[in-house]
Amino acid sequence: MPTIVHQGIKLAYDDRGAGKPAFVFVHGWTCNHTFFAPQAAHFARRHRVVSVDLRGHGESDKPPGPYPIAAYADDLAYMIEQLSLGQVVAVGHSSGGMTVLQLAAAYPDRVTAIVMVDPAPFIFPPERRAGIEAMVAAIEAGNQEPRRQFIVNWHFLPTSDRKLVEDVGRNAGGAEPCGRQCHAGSSRVRRPGRGGAVQGTSAPPSRHVAAAQSAASHGAVAADRRTWLDRRRRPLQPVGGA
Repeated sequence: MPTIVHQGIKLAYDDRGAGKPAFVFVHGWTCNHTFFAPQAAHFARRHRVVSVDLRGHGESDKPPGPYPIAAYADDLAYMIEQLSLGQVVAVGHSSGGMTVLQLAAAYPDRVTAIVMVDPAPFIFPPERRAGIEAMVAAIEAGNQEPRRQFIVNWHFLPTSDRKLVEDVGRNAGGAEPCGRQCHAGSSRVRRPGRGGAVQGTSAPPSRHVAAAQSAASHGAVAADRRTWLDRRRRPLQPVGGA
């Protein structure tokens, strides 16, 4: 995979296709660029498509220290500039949804629209946070099973295809862990009303996609099982025949 270095950190990405606007696909926690492979292949027919491995994931570097959402957004903004992508359509899944929101808020000149696919919550309720802290502690102790269980139990329905569930659990559960630094840090998004970058921003249009049946593997969410919830200040314009 090609790489780009930002502030001493090597960031890996897949780059394919041609045409504007370019698409940037951003995976969620413990995932990597391949989780959006079908979507990348589809949109690359008419658009330039860049799928990233965020720091701490996939083939990108995994430096010690916190992994705040703002750092992910800074990395993406740098890549967009260095790769001459222009204003992109940024698509993020789970914590990647928070990342593209922060990207649009902090760097509105580099984004024409964002899509948040089942984005992670801005604030975890106490009971959920306690469970996540226990899972992260297990990961740091070398036990990956709680992470696999978290992905299998929270990303799917009982009716989900079992092979799909097993594939995702195996791929994400076996991903290179970035532990408490990555997961705890990723929740520190700059929230509205807290003086952060999101507050009072006249942002690009966004769309929130909530899957009725979660299918995280390779971003494979069936179109006929989606519930579309618009979260936009102005209509999301069609993207050139995509």
